Amino acid sequence: MNDPTSQVFPVWLGGEWCAASSNESLSAHNPQTGEGLSECYPVSTWDDLETSLAYATEAFEALRLVAPQRLAQFLDDYATRIERDAERLAAAASIETGLPVAPRLKDVEIPRTVNQLRQAAKAAADGSWALPTIDSQNNIRSCHVAIGPVVVFGPNNFPFAYNAIAGGDFASAIAAGNPVIAKAHPAHPTTTRLLAEHCAAAVEAAGLPAATVQLLYQFSSDDGLRLVGDSRVAAFGFTGSRSAGLALKAACDAVGTPSYLEMSSVNPVVVLSGALEERLDDVVDKFCTSCLMATGQFCTNPGLVILIEGSNTDAFIEKVGKRFAETPGGVLLTQGVQASLAAGVAKVLAAGAEAVAGGGINSGPAISFQNTLLRVSGAKFLQNPEVFQTEMFGNASLFVVAADVAEVLEIIAHLEGNLTGTIFSASSSGTDEQDYQRIAPRLRQKVGRLNDDKMPTGVLVTAAMNHGGPFPATGHAGFTAVGFPACVRRFSMLQCFDGVRHEHLPELLRDPNPTGKTWRLIDGGWSQGDVATAAAATR
Repeated sequence: MNDPTSQVFPVWLGGEWCAASSNESLSAHNPQTGEGLSECYPVSTWDDLETSLAYATEAFEALRLVAPQRLAQFLDDYATRIERDAERLAAAASIETGLPVAPRLKDVEIPRTVNQLRQAAKAAADGSWALPTIDSQNNIRSCHVAIGPVVVFGPNNFPFAYNAIAGGDFASAIAAGNPVIAKAHPAHPTTTRLLAEHCAAAVEAAGLPAATVQLLYQFSSDDGLRLVGDSRVAAFGFTGSRSAGLALKAACDAVGTPSYLEMSSVNPVVVLSGALEERLDDVVDKFCTSCLMATGQFCTNPGLVILIEGSNTDAFIEKVGKRFAETPGGVLLTQGVQASLAAGVAKVLAAGAEAVAGGGINSGPAISFQNTLLRVSGAKFLQNPEVFQTEMFGNASLFVVAADVAEVLEIIAHLEGNLTGTIFSASSSGTDEQDYQRIAPRLRQKVGRLNDDKMPTGVLVTAAMNHGGPFPATGHAGFTAVGFPACVRRFSMLQCFDGVRHEHLPELLRDPNPTGKTWRLIDGGWSQGDVATAAAATR
């Protein structure tokens, strides 16, 4: 907390930058040095949250009348403004997160963020996300529409691509036509403020309602629960810890508000014997690169590796342990991440795992932890599978050595839901094929995305991507946080029009449809192209 006499940046409410409702403030830290940064940001009271809800409710009524093309204009313009200011934005984020400007922030994450915004703009303009469906014989039609004010909480590990005011949840909610109340992550408030300034300019240029987007920096946990549980909130998007996610989910569930949560995942990787015999060093390289990239601070980090006893398995573990020990531990995002990682490692060690490498906090000014590799037998894992699936968010992983394939299957049966699952098998000899066919169907039910022979840390923003998975990786397995247009439908409601006169229908459901080309289900068959012609053919 800072001196209340220090200059505190304003919040963005109802289209205006205004002083927050309290004098309490916070500052981020530079994880490279451990020092506090000079910029002060407000910790709002409920008055600010109440104000944001009132404005968002008004904005939603106005947004109902806004053409999708204007939403697309806003998203495209916002993307361009971010792109033009990439150097300054990346520099600010690097100071707050310790992530390198290049290649991570400027060359990878900002382009991904811009790409997401432009894909969202395309989805908004063409209406494909809405899945318009027409039964002309019975005059029954349906489509997805905007659901109402959406609250988005962003995480600490992606200051752009998952930022509450620029990331995938934000872009999806806007594309569907919803106003967004964004909560910045306290680890990178300056980055979020700079984004919000570009967002404000793009909102004004597109002529959208002033409160289409609003920004708060921080508030108490109790007020956060009260916010997402307020009846004026139509949906909630969250990326963060399991403990916070479950508390917020309970607040949403109590009032029936849909919550789309990405919470925790150990992303199991099964490495079969033939893969190690065929390309041991390649698997070592891929695993170490994936696990230690960005100091392991990815939600798809390979935190649990399942192996089968054998000489190549011992060689694999030895090589990975040596690589971990020889590679300097990277910088963690916050002291909270460091403390959580240390607690997770200690918990798994106390349950009976042994340390192959690392296991402790690095000394020095930077917020850092030793690259940590832990090992446990399959039999011991099965004695306490819940504890051995503790998420160690950061540069740490647990290797589970099973006696045979039967024990691998038993271990998989005890896995919780995860974002990803991976199988490495022999690619040329086919010696693992029979084992693969036994393992893959079991693992498939535990994960949202299945990989063959590749580590899970790459999440491409493409329509076919599923970045979701069974609980507790997410709130539920039916939706993805990445991949347009599917991710837009999270922040929508399905509306049906039964016998409604043509002039009373939404434009997307009229015959002919003047909005042009899109996918539509018309009288039992999918059609793409000239919708007017397709619809006329059914009459």
